[in-house]
Amino acid sequence: MTIQIASGKEHDSQHFIEIMESIRVKTDGRPRTRPSEVLEDSAYDNVVIRKYLKSRAIKSNIPVNIRNQKNRIRGRPTRFDYESYHKRGTIERFFAWLKMGFRKIASIYERLNVVFKGLMEIACFMLCWKKV
Repeated sequence: MTIQIASGKEHDSQHFIEIMESIRVKTDGRPRTRPSEVLEDSAYDNVVIRKYLKSRAIKSNIPVNIRNQKNRIRGRPTRFDYESYHKRGTIERFFAWLKMGFRKIASIYERLNVVFKGLMEIACFMLCWKKV
């Protein structure tokens, strides 16, 4: 799991590449750094993200954003698997559990990013521990 804290003014998609490069899944041998598929909402539908995922041979399951259809580029249509996109509900449920179970995280009271990130890591650990 990777947690990155950014300003509230910036959209999450601006930090997508940084987050993807910081993923490390421990295995018996070398840690895995490349997931097989990425599920994102339509806000992540831009050329930079799709090219990055294609260069790393990661399947992108991102629906087409309606705003991007105005300037449509000719060529092969983008991949979107509706059935595997339903797994995204797991991610949304996780964030709902974070906001409901840990009110201090939902409305940020901490001034230091280090303290807030520490609270996020503890909350994520507690949620994963409770569900396992």
